[in-house]
Amino acid sequence: MAYDLVLADRVRRALADADATEKKMFGGVAWMVGGYMTCGIVGEDLMVRVGPEANDAALARPHVRPMDFTGRPMVGMVYVAPAGVTSEPELRDWIDRAVGYAREQPPKVKPAKRPA
Repeated sequence: MAYDLVLADRVRRALADADATEKKMFGGVAWMVGGYMTCGIVGEDLMVRVGPEANDAALARPHVRPMDFTGRPMVGMVYVAPAGVTSEPELRDWIDRAVGYAREQPPKVKPAKRPA
């Protein structure tokens, strides 16, 4: 599945100061902050991790629906349709929410490497 390359460039610019890592996932692209998936693009939609506490408020916003990639909604993850991120302030708001949630999480501990 292809993803929106223009939106990907916009997200990269919005994440420039977030120390984010980009990875190919879900047939699209995702960004990690502190080892936590923060946001991504699947097709034309922005995927945003808002956290369980902010899930209902996010879903109440226009152009937002539950992330149901596996056929079952994932609480704390939403899709934002292209109409919901047409302006840079709209996109920045979603990115800031996602980065803020990731930074609130405890640091990820890397597993110890196995001896060779």
